[in-house]
This record gives sequence, C-alpha cells and structure tokens, in this order.
Amino acid sequence: MALQIIPAVVVVIGLILYTLLAGADFGAGVWQLSAGRGERGGQIRDHAHHANAPVWEANHVWLILVITVLWTAYPEVFGAIFSTLAIPIFLAALGIILRGMSYALQNAANARQRRYIDLSFAAASILTPYMLGTVVGAIASGRVPPGNALGAEVGSWTGPTSILAGFLAVTTGAFLAAVFLAADAERLHEPDLVESFRARALIAGVVAGGLALGGLFVVRSDAPRLYDGLTSGWGLVPVVVSGVAGLVAMGLVVLRRFTAARLSAALAVAAVIVGWAVAQRPYLLPTTLTVEAAAASDTTLIALIVSLAVGAVVLFPSLVLLFRLTLAGRFDPTAQGPPPAAGGSVSRERRKHAAQTGIGFFIAGFVLLTIAEPTVAHIFGLIFLGVAMLTGFRAVGPVELAQRSSAEVSGRSLRELLRRPH
Repeated sequence: MALQIIPAVVVVIGLILYTLLAGADFGAGVWQLSAGRGERGGQIRDHAHHANAPVWEANHVWLILVITVLWTAYPEVFGAIFSTLAIPIFLAALGIILRGMSYALQNAANARQRRYIDLSFAAASILTPYMLGTVVGAIASGRVPPGNALGAEVGSWTGPTSILAGFLAVTTGAFLAAVFLAADAERLHEPDLVESFRARALIAGVVAGGLALGGLFVVRSDAPRLYDGLTSGWGLVPVVVSGVAGLVAMGLVVLRRFTAARLSAALAVAAVIVGWAVAQRPYLLPTTLTVEAAAASDTTLIALIVSLAVGAVVLFPSLVLLFRLTLAGRFDPTAQGPPPAAGGSVSRERRKHAAQTGIGFFIAGFVLLTIAEPTVAHIFGLIFLGVAMLTGFRAVGPVELAQRSSAEVSGRSLRELLRRPH
C-alpha cells in the first residue's frame, strides 16, 4: 500500500508548490491588469514584471511534475481527467503559452504594443488559474468518471464547485502576489509601491476569505461528501489551520511584517490543498476509483520513485539557488552585488564525504526497492533514497554556490565600473 500512496503524496506536494509559486506569478498579472494608467500604473506593472521574470518559467516545473507522476502512477485517472476535462486544460495551457510570449515580447515593444502585450499577459494570468481551478472543482465534486471521455464535455467543469474553485484560485493567487510584491518593494526601499501592494493584499485577502467561507455552503449542496470530509475528522484540521494562518497573514500585512506574512499566507493556501486531499481520501476520483485500485504495477511505481529521487538531487539544489538569488535581490535591475556573507559554506572535504555517503545510500535504496521483495525492505529503500537526496543536496552546496555567484556578480560590476571613461 505504501508504494501506491507515495506518488499521490508527491502529486499533492507538487500541487502545493505550483499553487504557491505559480499562483503568486499569476496573481502578479491580476495586479498588472488593475494597475491603471500613468506613471504609477507603469511602476506597478514594471515592479511585478521584474519580480517574477527570473522565476516564472521555473515555477511550471511543478505542474510538469504533477502531470508526469499522475500519468505514470495512475494512468486510468490521468486518462479520465485529461479526456473529460480537455477543454479547461487546453485553455489553461493556452494561457501559459500567452504569458510566455508576453514575457518574451515586453522588452522589445513600443508603448502602444506594450499596452496590448500587458493586456494579453493579464488576461492569461486570470484565464490559466481559473481553468486549473475548475479542473480541481470537477474532480472534487465527482464529475469525472473513470474511462475515456465519459464525463460531460462542458458540464463537468462548469458546476458550482468548479466555479468556486476557479475564483478561489484567482483570488488566492492575487493575495499571494500582493504580499510577495510588497515584501520585494520593501527590500528595494520603494515605500509608495509597498503601500500600493499592501492595500491590494488586504483587499484580496478579504475577498479570498469571503469566498472560502461562503464556498462551504456551495460545497455542502454540490459536493456533500467533500463537505463532510472538510468539516469532520482529520479533514477539519487543515481547514482550521488555513483559517488561522490566513487571519495571521492579514494581521502581519496590517503591521507591515511582509516577510513573516509570506510564510503565513503560504501556509494558509497550502492547508486548503491538504484539506482537499484529506477530505477526498482514499479516492482519486471520488466514490469511484481509490488510490490503490488506480495505481500502476509495483515495478512501474518503483521505477518512478527511483527516478523522482534521482531527479530531486538535481532539481532541488538548482531551485534553492535560483530562489535564494531572487529573494536576495541578485536579479534586481539595480543590483550591484554586495559581498558574500561570511561563513556557511561547506568545506571541500565535507562535500566530498557527503557525496560518497549519498552514493552509498542511493545504491542501497535502489537495491532494496528493485531486488528485495519484503515490504519492510521497500520501506527502508525509500528511507535510504530520501537520505541520499539530502546528502546529495549537501554535497552540491547551494549556499556556497549562491555566495560564489554573488562574488562573481560583484567582481563583474567592479570591472565594468573601472572600464568606464571618467
């Protein structure tokens, strides 16, 4: 049973990370649409653009992870979702493409073209999360039956729960974006932008909270099984956590504690997804297909888990480095590269030892998962692969890489300054 559950846990984690990171990215597009004209509107749009430009494409890795794991581990569920919900999934993908084109064209456009590009970008930023939200609502309300395209082509994703989930996806993304952008503006010492996004965060938080509370009545009538799961037992825990974390985030925004508000807002949104997963268990498609019944063969699941462990060793250090540089302002337009912080780097000898340990745990975990037959061996195999991932992360030394990158940027800036004619 453990093998069947692990990919589902990975899917939930991937959904959480995509909702938090890409959701904030989409939310920035909402604020670009409502920025207005004039110099103030231009500053808001430019700030949102520059804050998300380094990471917007990397955020979609989590959506790719969810799709790949779902396709491999639960092929029947994947087929049912992507055939019945082909229309909203296509529209969401179209929005992602339009956003990418907009990012690529913004810097090369004149003022008139820029207006059309900004409009296209903002529209796609609303279209994509809304459509993805309707997909979640369709699954949660039991409108996706097993089989190829057996659900209603339009009615499956236009029910009350789908509409609610779509609007929640847009508003929570706008809330996350406003909080994140306010923190970025504070780091850049832009008090006017801080106040602009602080006001937007409060508005979006109130709207999102109102939708979440009112949405319980919608879910009670449209998806009673989901409602029972959210309001009783373990499903109630993440609902309470989400509500408390959301209120704390709002309070921190009022107090202008944006760094702490980021964490609290992220916890509030993540708890919603966890609550959905807990309330729906053990079904992937409610009341029709359980996790165990939908899972692929043990051989396929083992190969998938091993692949995920190997990929994580490469992926996580890279993303940690990217977001570390982003949050430190290394990609800001005016960044000059402050000197690297002292300490915190891993010595060459310790990194070498971590790499050797990671390889040993990886080999042991691989053997236990692929050759040994007892369930307890598979459990230890998964534990060993997890240790291999952590030690591999240590061996790569993302903190040291970030410091070295900062030093290189500083040196480059100094050389360019010395080359300038005086």
